[in-house]
Amino acid sequence: VEEPIVLDIPEDEIWTYQIEGLAAPHIGKPYKHYTLKKIIFALTIIIAVSLSVYFSIRTVQKETFEYESVSQGTYQLSKFSNTGYIEELKIDYVTEVKYDDTNKDPATNFELVKDETKTVTEIREYALNCDNNVKVIYIGKDVEKIDGKSFYSCWALERIEVDEENPNYCDIDGVLYNKDKTELINYPCNHDNYLRAKYGYENEPYRDDATEEYVKDIQTYVVPSTVKTLGELCFSYVNLRNIYLPEGLETIESLAVFKLHEPKDQYSNIASLDNIYSYKTEKAVTDTVFTSEENLGEVYLSLPEGLKVIDSDAFSYNQALTYMYIPDSVTFIGHHAFWDTVYKEDGNLKGVTEINVAVSEDDFENLETGDQWRPQYDYLLFKKSIDVNYSAERK
Repeated sequence: VEEPIVLDIPEDEIWTYQIEGLAAPHIGKPYKHYTLKKIIFALTIIIAVSLSVYFSIRTVQKETFEYESVSQGTYQLSKFSNTGYIEELKIDYVTEVKYDDTNKDPATNFELVKDETKTVTEIREYALNCDNNVKVIYIGKDVEKIDGKSFYSCWALERIEVDEENPNYCDIDGVLYNKDKTELINYPCNHDNYLRAKYGYENEPYRDDATEEYVKDIQTYVVPSTVKTLGELCFSYVNLRNIYLPEGLETIESLAVFKLHEPKDQYSNIASLDNIYSYKTEKAVTDTVFTSEENLGEVYLSLPEGLKVIDSDAFSYNQALTYMYIPDSVTFIGHHAFWDTVYKEDGNLKGVTEINVAVSEDDFENLETGDQWRPQYDYLLFKKSIDVNYSAERK
């Protein structure tokens, strides 16, 4: 429009003036059937909200278990969404939740119905993701594949039990291994709660006030001498202060010993992992309960001789650690392998303040290392990586 349009509207007609071609203003005038339209609009909103709630509830009920077909008659558990009241879960056959519409109690108004013509043979990654209710998982005899992240952050999980007829997996007192015990797959997040009940420590205080016997029975774990691999996330978020690793261990996978902690109260937690020990023995060690170092043979502080791979974030966020030694057998260190294991307190460095390695600085250059594999701390306006002590002797 090249020329502005000017409307000369009398002041007393400012709210009623009608521009040609447009609807007349409705200021101060009643709408036709106004009350009826209000009622219809309100009823529409009520019906829409009611249908939304109904179908949301039905969807949750239908999708408690989600499966994908693997082959004829066999299935993968791909997703489990807890009703909020399932504390024990058996993974063997395709399962459905049946609800009793006459029972209004959500804790008891359902039952789990299995179809034994449909066998579960696989458990997908994140199948149980951040579940807060399941305490016990039973693995059926036909399960062939369990992803290392299948039970990610199951905070209430105390133990995993495997059918003795399963040819692929087993458990040692509720800790999941492959059948020949060469890989530790999952140490449940809340396993210490199971151990407290087993050994009669229900009322034992945490951390600084804990007795020596409590630390030995509940917060110390011996990895069997057969184990070659600590699986992905296997010890993540658990409550352990001492771990004994066997010589012969070759691989520590991503996030395997990630952020070990114990609850301080219902709102916070504190770092728990104090020590990584290794042991060298000529006899088979199968008992994961710590009795004494003499029963393990030669024991030394930090990572085992013969270890080859320390994968990404393997030991991240363990600020209670104070010593780390890397043997000359290691050929790969992933990114952020020891991230945030150092911190400042009252201006002083605490935690892992240096990393000791067996090889010389020149030989260490031949190792493959990921970005920021060393922890960093605030230094002036920058971040500074902790020092590496080359050609170090082990404590």
